[in-house]
Amino acid sequence: MATPGPMPTPTDPPALEATERILQEIALVGRRLEAMDLKIMDLTIASSSIRADIAGFKDTADALDQRLTAVEDQMAALPDQETELRSLRAKVTDLEDRSHRDNIRLFGIPERKEGSDIKAFLQSLLPNLFGIEFSPPPEFQRVHRIGSPHKATSDKPRPIIACFLRHEQAQQVLSAAKTQGPASLASDFSRLTNEKRKVFLALDHNSGP
Repeated sequence: MATPGPMPTPTDPPALEATERILQEIALVGRRLEAMDLKIMDLTIASSSIRADIAGFKDTADALDQRLTAVEDQMAALPDQETELRSLRAKVTDLEDRSHRDNIRLFGIPERKEGSDIKAFLQSLLPNLFGIEFSPPPEFQRVHRIGSPHKATSDKPRPIIACFLRHEQAQQVLSAAKTQGPASLASDFSRLTNEKRKVFLALDHNSGP
């Protein structure tokens, strides 16, 4: 029986070179795999961050959508709120006018002519000015000038506002002022009513002959 020949040993130059190349390629593949693992890990982290950002954007979008819906609901309710506001404003104006119905305003009375007792001054002035016989004499809850004394001038004194204790006496003065023609006297209305009266009087004046 023939004896097998000797096996090539690693000490053979061709075998050593082949083994070295294989080991180098294995090492290169290993390094590439490690680099790929790092890139995959980075991509995984980046993907997780992107998913978190997307989730955050979704929450923000949902919150904005809810706010937009609330704003749209409020805008839809604006006509009703405006109607209600106008109604409330009209009621407040009416109440203010009613609370002023016992007031009159007098214009053109020189500053300090009333002296130290403005109520007594009006008690004497009104009967003589309008020819009214009061019974009892006119009484007032309060009387004062309107505005700052520093803005008063000799040709434009501050108006006097008088709140009568009795409604009937205030109406007596207003009726007498109307029958005697234009006078420096007027009812005391709210600001909104005064603005409406000015517009009405201007239209009435412009529509005249």
